[in-house]
Formats: sequence, structure tokens, C-alpha cells
Amino acid sequence: MSGALKYSLAISTVYLWIGFVCAISFMEAWLKFRAPGVTLPIGLGIGRLVFSALNKVEWVFAIAIIFNLWFSKETLFTLNNLAFFMPLVILTLQTLYLLPALDARAEQHIHQQAVAPSYLHFYYVGAEIVKVTCLFIFSLKLFK
Repeated sequence: MSGALKYSLAISTVYLWIGFVCAISFMEAWLKFRAPGVTLPIGLGIGRLVFSALNKVEWVFAIAIIFNLWFSKETLFTLNNLAFFMPLVILTLQTLYLLPALDARAEQHIHQQAVAPSYLHFYYVGAEIVKVTCLFIFSLKLFK
């Protein structure tokens, strides 16, 4: 059975995942602040909601890919799958550290409290770039 057919669920899920991340992290995140009437507190409230939902959807995608790899009856931990495990590590760090930290900062902004300067947004964007790149590389390996 060819890789593309064997991994059709994983391949389609990877491209959905890439699409979600690109649409939300690289487009919606900053565009919402350009809409008329969207203040910083409103934009941050929307962002918290959207990124929380994105995080949950990303975990569904990751689990679907793991199931496809598992049921393909091949070893999960291979060099070819390394490009998939990097996004899993990044997603875990985002879930456990970055999103809660960014959420706390958004809460401070929303409640008009002083917020210390931080590079968290840059770390998050950098992680998204690495995640999308690794997912794309992983998808190419699935076709082989």
C-alpha cells in the first residue's frame, strides 16, 4: 500500500492543522485589532477565546495523526516521524506554559493593570513557524 493511501488520514489532518494555524496565528490574531470598534480589551478577549479553541482543535488533530500512525502498524518512534514529534512538543509547551502566560497577560490588560514587557508573543509566533514547518516536512515524508 502506498504511503499516501496508508496515511491519508494523517496527511489530510496535517494540512488541516497547518491551515488552522496559518489562518488564526498568522492572520486573525492581528487583523481583529484593525476592525472598527475593536478595542484592545475586546480584541484580547476574542483572542483568548479563539486561541483556546485552536489549542483544543490542535490536540484533536494530533491525536488523529497518532491513531493513523499507530494503526498503520509501523513503529511510532522513527526518524521519519521526528518532524511530527517536534510539533507535539511545541503544542505541549504552548498548552502548559505559553497560552496560560499569555492569557494571564491578556487578563491584566483587560483589567487595565500594569503589564511588564515580555517576549512571550515572539516566542509563540516563533513556535508556530517551527510547528508549521515541521508539519509540512512531516507531510512530505508521509507521501514516501
